[in-house]
Amino acid sequence: MTDQSLHFTPDPHNSRAFRDALGCFATGVCVVTARTPTGPLGMTVNSFTALSLDPPLVMWAPARASRRFKGFVEASAFAIHVLGAGQAALARHFAQNGDDFALAGLERNAQGAPALPGVLARFDCVPEAVHDGGDHAIMVGRVLHAVLHPGSPLVFARGQMLPLPDAAQRPPSRP
Repeated sequence: MTDQSLHFTPDPHNSRAFRDALGCFATGVCVVTARTPTGPLGMTVNSFTALSLDPPLVMWAPARASRRFKGFVEASAFAIHVLGAGQAALARHFAQNGDDFALAGLERNAQGAPALPGVLARFDCVPEAVHDGGDHAIMVGRVLHAVLHPGSPLVFARGQMLPLPDAAQRPPSRP
């Protein structure tokens, strides 16, 4: 058996190898929506993570190169939607078009951000901080309200969105 490992120093000459290595870490798939002065805005991301329980903080990282970047970093409120196993089409929709909200069942949260129906979880946030993150910004949100539904998550690994059908189907815990 031959060792097929690839050893490299991340730099502009081997950015594909770096992306491939990062893609080995499976993440959830989320859609972030925001209320902006020019209307609602959406973006599919896999950079979401929990940051703090007390105070309740989450973070995500939009790319500076995105034409939607300015709208999100200047938004007064945003909602992070964790997508379920059957929602790859919704993820693709917001990956391609961030201002098309012609969706059945769409509502607004208390802060005015679009609230997508049928997601596994939703975190309604106001910006807490924005930090430099190289070619991304690190957006920290204070969670004001959360919604949780049972179901299996949609995950992203090695450039593909995949359902995770064997995830626990237990009902949400009660406070």
